[in-house]
Amino acid sequence: MKVLAVLVLIAALLVLAVPVSNFLNGGPSGTVLTKPGSSEPSAKRMASLLESRCADCHLQGIKAPFYASIPVVSGMIQKDRLDGLRLFDIEAALRPGPGGIPSEPGLAMIEHQILSGEMPPRRYLAMHWKAALDPAEKDTLLGLIQEIRVRHFAPAGLPREVASRPVHPLPSKVDVDQRKVVLGQKLYHDNRLSGDDTLSCASCHDLAKGGTDQAVVSTGIRGQKGGINAPTTFNSSYQFVQFWDGRAATLEDQAAGPPENPVEMGAKFADIVVKLNADEAFRAEFEAAYPEGISKATLTHAIAEFERTLVTPGSKFDQYLMGKTDALNEEERTGYQRFQAAGCETCHVGRLMGGSSFELMGRKGDYFKDRGNPTPADDGRFAVTKNDKDRQRFKVPTLRNVALTFPYFHDGSAKDLNAAVKAMGRYQAGVELANPDVAAITAFLKTLTGTYQGKSL
Repeated sequence: MKVLAVLVLIAALLVLAVPVSNFLNGGPSGTVLTKPGSSEPSAKRMASLLESRCADCHLQGIKAPFYASIPVVSGMIQKDRLDGLRLFDIEAALRPGPGGIPSEPGLAMIEHQILSGEMPPRRYLAMHWKAALDPAEKDTLLGLIQEIRVRHFAPAGLPREVASRPVHPLPSKVDVDQRKVVLGQKLYHDNRLSGDDTLSCASCHDLAKGGTDQAVVSTGIRGQKGGINAPTTFNSSYQFVQFWDGRAATLEDQAAGPPENPVEMGAKFADIVVKLNADEAFRAEFEAAYPEGISKATLTHAIAEFERTLVTPGSKFDQYLMGKTDALNEEERTGYQRFQAAGCETCHVGRLMGGSSFELMGRKGDYFKDRGNPTPADDGRFAVTKNDKDRQRFKVPTLRNVALTFPYFHDGSAKDLNAAVKAMGRYQAGVELANPDVAAITAFLKTLTGTYQGKSL
């Protein structure tokens, strides 16, 4: 019995050695999160508070602890770190670009984890006693998040209470050159941008169908089928990049793609320029706005300038955000509450309720295994970066006018909103939503339909 007691004591001391060593050493420090480079004071304070708590699993290049070399344990630690980084890259969230202003989805994710208490996991806390934020730190972080939203992301003129929230109303005004908008609108509907004069931008992005074609995949030149669902062009100017995989940085870049895609419009810009220059009336109108004449650059700029006007403010939900509490009925308000509780607002954030980050499809479940029939489009962002952590990661779609942009997801696999909500609950939030909750969330999503040119879509 004495031998057994000694062995138990030794085992207990060995087990305690890990959390005690972590407690004494503290978490990571001096990482890229707190190095000079950010000019945003609130972001600096956030990074300082979160560095030691989150960087261990959510930042690249952190030195592994001494016990990470132990067989079995090393594999667990490596897997946890890879999973943690793939699910949430804190450097990308807090310092996504010049100036070090955190991203809206990054702020929303941190806010959700603070309020829900999901992070850090209990297993991690058992080995890292100082990893949890105390109540005062949580309050400080929540206040900093709100300050950053107000200063950098909220449309001008919003009351502070509205500006500090994760989601904002769509602005009703855009600054454009109206002459170029008129030209862009004509080009958007002009079949001469296709190789055989049969297709226009509007063929796949019909403004009468929510800026999409409401098809699983689009039909291109000579009846060819595309490989991915066509996103909406409404409110596309607020997307941080274009296309599901983010390969186009601007609307101009996006407008340059489909005309020369052999499966889509199958043309060459050199031939398009010749055709349009042969139209004397169009050429004269075009040169009045673009003295440099018709070219690939001016054509794509005109189309992009028109697309900047495809903004749909005035939804019932926007009215609700601005204080008109009766704009939503009881079921719709319940749906918004369920939407928030499930964490949907961590990705579908900002004025666009999406379109500002890439997200893994299947955070809480293997969507692709369950769906089967893999396609090249399933690679998502990986097709651009060739970084394996970006495989099956896609730009988060906007939820604006989502009731009109069916079918859903990059593969068009969800035929209606009910199916999409159930799938998102299962694979992204890790919850099996009850039918009444699905119905309520669906009712809420329908309130996101806005107006265009003064008329409801």
